[in-house]
Amino acid sequence: MARFIFITGGVVSSLGKGLMAASLAALLQARGYKVRIRKFDPYLNVDPGTMSPYQHGEVYVTDDGAETDLDLGHYERFTGVSARQADNITSGRIYRDIIAKERRGDYLGATVQVIPHVTDAIKDFAKADTDDLDFVLCEIGGTVGDIEGLPFIEAIRQLRNELGREATCFVHVTLVPYIAAAGELKTKPTQHSVREMTGLGIQPDILLCRCEKPLPENERAKIALFCNVRKEAVIPALDASSIYAVPLQYHAEGLDAEVLRHFGLSAPAPDLARWDDIVDRYQNPEGEVTIGVVGKYVGLPDAYKSLNEALVHGGMANRVKVNIRWIDAELFEADDGEIVSRLEPMHGILVPGGFGVRGTEGKIASVRFARERKVPFFGICLGMQMACIEGARDAGIADASSTEFGPTSEPVVGIITEWMSPEGLQQRGADSDLGGTMRLGAYEARLTGNSHVSAIYGGAASISERHRHRYEVNGAYRDVLEKSGLVFSGMSPDGLLPEIVERPEHPWFVGVQFHPELKSRPFDPHPLFAGFIAAALAQARLV
Repeated sequence: MARFIFITGGVVSSLGKGLMAASLAALLQARGYKVRIRKFDPYLNVDPGTMSPYQHGEVYVTDDGAETDLDLGHYERFTGVSARQADNITSGRIYRDIIAKERRGDYLGATVQVIPHVTDAIKDFAKADTDDLDFVLCEIGGTVGDIEGLPFIEAIRQLRNELGREATCFVHVTLVPYIAAAGELKTKPTQHSVREMTGLGIQPDILLCRCEKPLPENERAKIALFCNVRKEAVIPALDASSIYAVPLQYHAEGLDAEVLRHFGLSAPAPDLARWDDIVDRYQNPEGEVTIGVVGKYVGLPDAYKSLNEALVHGGMANRVKVNIRWIDAELFEADDGEIVSRLEPMHGILVPGGFGVRGTEGKIASVRFARERKVPFFGICLGMQMACIEGARDAGIADASSTEFGPTSEPVVGIITEWMSPEGLQQRGADSDLGGTMRLGAYEARLTGNSHVSAIYGGAASISERHRHRYEVNGAYRDVLEKSGLVFSGMSPDGLLPEIVERPEHPWFVGVQFHPELKSRPFDPHPLFAGFIAAALAQARLV
């Protein structure tokens, strides 16, 4: 029987509920339990696919093609359990489905209400497909008291009544701020947050207290007294040197032990050797490299969260520190001098994905710099498309461009109108809805046997990687691009869609249409990122 752990947050947002859920799941997994993590998002968007990266951070894509919250990336990286569309629900999706049922007459004339119809839908989502699990961790997005989150709080309150205390646990993540002028940690915000929770019918079982200073025993006892929990259930959560040190820190503070005590379970001590290893690799590197990421959303690091972590994983694989320099692509569109001054110190250049025309000429200039200067280059999604446009221009097609950026006489990149998926032929048009209409999820790519990329993948003939894009490199330009030195080393199984390009004469020049960062794990770094950082390390030793 699955046991449910509901994770809520109070006082302020960005306390790290997603990281906490991932860390706790990893600790339970290390004790031998089978876990799955789910995310409840109260916003009214059906999914984050149409949201600006500055609003929501990156969109994390699952193998089955769901556009989800970036916290699912934490879940996968920490547990290795592949997320599914069924692991992320939004208010928008719930209301869309309920309204569709009402229009069909499924409710047989009943008045459709938040209680029971919305709350029942939330409960059904939480409980679906959990028979083979030991623990299901459910993170509630937002902060307690948010009006849009109230149906979710009510739903988990009902689940406690239905499943019983022995099958449910409420973990509340809160803030204990340090007031420098007073020289004290203040517990009152936590007290008020718990009071808000109890006013909604939920008494937290465990409090995870985020603080920047150690939590003294007397303050811990005070929180326990006023919040009606055991002192041992007040878990300090100080800032860590790395997110990968968090599971070790939470274990040392007794979080997983307290969760098991709540459920009346006993289990062997967790095997945390692999966590010790990756923390050691992170904290004790044997060298360092500097990677320039030339993007258009660099003002918000969460817009490239998985990319950032995949680069860190590549550093772990090579036991080096990766210094990431986030560079706004638009800087290179006004002043060529900026390109040299900013990119010359880099040991590797990465051009990530994105949408729209803004910054694309700067990205193309970065590709040209990497090609001409023989600097290791990695292009992802739009980055691969920019590499192909740059290659076409170098081959003499001066007007090479993408139809995404407007009408063009040389559409080296164009909108994809149809492709084969596991569900059959998919067809789209320029006037299709933006939400959920891209080529999404895991697709196979066939690799050229003697290619650099095939060697990176260990000689594999085919691979499966996750996609999220609406435009494709135009196969009609393949001959001219390959004559100029840009080889198509990976194609879709039907041979129609370019998946990977590379330059064999370059030290390391790879562009991929998919998003390999989504499948990188600290314990299993993605081979493309491990190879890219290895090439950057070789570059660093040359200068």
